[in-house]
Amino acid sequence: MSNWVIAMMLGASVFLGALGLFAFLWAVKNGQFDDEEKFLNAAKFDGEDELNDAYRQEQKKKALKKEYRPE
Repeated sequence: MSNWVIAMMLGASVFLGALGLFAFLWAVKNGQFDDEEKFLNAAKFDGEDELNDAYRQEQKKKALKKEYRPE
């Protein structure tokens, strides 16, 4: 195999890998992997104190995201 074929294959591999990494990071940032269904199903079996605590924790997370989001 000649050097230009190896260079083209390497370049294409790096490009596709970078594209996949970019797509994965974008999905994580936009919450594509957040499992809201699991939280809702678990909430069915919690008591009132646990639900109030979970709600306060979610509110804190949202407040911290708003506070530290550079815009």
